[in-house]
Amino acid sequence: MTRRIVVSGGGTGIGRAIAVAFARAGEDVTIVGRRADVLAKVAAEFDTVTAVAADLSVPADVERVAATLDSVDVVVNNAGGAVYDGPLSTLEDQAAQWRAELDANVLTAALLTTALMPKLTRPGGRIVFMSSVAAVKGGGVYGAAKAALHGWAYALATRLGPDGITVNVVAPGYVADTEFFGERMSPEFHESRVRQTLVGRGGVPDDIAAAVTYLAAPDAGYITGQVIHVNGGSALGR
Repeated sequence: MTRRIVVSGGGTGIGRAIAVAFARAGEDVTIVGRRADVLAKVAAEFDTVTAVAADLSVPADVERVAATLDSVDVVVNNAGGAVYDGPLSTLEDQAAQWRAELDANVLTAALLTTALMPKLTRPGGRIVFMSSVAAVKGGGVYGAAKAALHGWAYALATRLGPDGITVNVVAPGYVADTEFFGERMSPEFHESRVRQTLVGRGGVPDDIAAAVTYLAAPDAGYITGQVIHVNGGSALGR
């Protein structure tokens, strides 16, 4: 039976890899993001992918996304990133940074998940939040924002478990082939991150997609309330 998968931030990098993995498995996929052009490129590759441009920190946009869907089987909250690049010299600047990072990484997930929750399959629905190794190793405001998702995921897992819906978090480590690092990316930067792993390589988006598709699978119904670290051993799980 074909399922409906929703992937936020599905136009590039990890989100694109997740959307493509589901599409190749024959699922119907809705990808959501702010940039219509990159979403359209993904949708053009697969007949089963639908693109919806929206800013998921804006409630009206989220309502518009939800209105396009009658039912949902899997929600993957991938939208976000280290988005603030302004000054940090004043308290006003600091407040702007906190609001920007929380809006991009927490509010987007909270609004989309809340809007789609009534449409989730019961039993069998799956919610996956994308966190980061920064949430456990320490990564400034961005890491703090990602860590906030863990607590909410635990609460949702407790709330939705009786309905047969699982809620989990995937926390990627260093993944090179994304837009995340921007101008910081260089051969030296790459090698420094690879040295932090135990497996001697950086991650690729497909590594993360594999973890997400597993957690979203019908057979993964006994896994909920967990943070799955996919980081090559750069941070050890407990």
